[in-house]
Amino acid sequence: MTRMMADHPQKAGTDTMLMKSLDRLEETLDMETAALMARDLSSLDEFNRRKSQCLLEISRIVRTAEVHALDQKATKRLQDLQAKIEANQDILRRHMQAVQEVASIISNAIQSAESDSTYSANMNRAGFGA
Repeated sequence: MTRMMADHPQKAGTDTMLMKSLDRLEETLDMETAALMARDLSSLDEFNRRKSQCLLEISRIVRTAEVHALDQKATKRLQDLQAKIEANQDILRRHMQAVQEVASIISNAIQSAESDSTYSANMNRAGFGA
């Protein structure tokens, strides 16, 4: 145990809890990113639940901790985690754009089919059909 931890046992406990929460968040982000890259969307609800739980834990810890007193290791850890979050956001953004494009294609196809059938039905009723 370092001198600072010996002098501040509550801070040491808070730091440990924060690091464990960050570990869980990082693990969840890694698993979600890997699943998205493999196009396995079966666990997205579970990933969202786990991320929400981690963020709740972290926000509670940060509220009671002296965030300005983070050591270099914790600061580096948060910076590394930020990079993982950004990579995760990027792949999520790409998946959402793909979903929007597919939805747009389907919507346009439905509108096209409806307008074609409406036009054809009107033409048939007027006696112009086959």
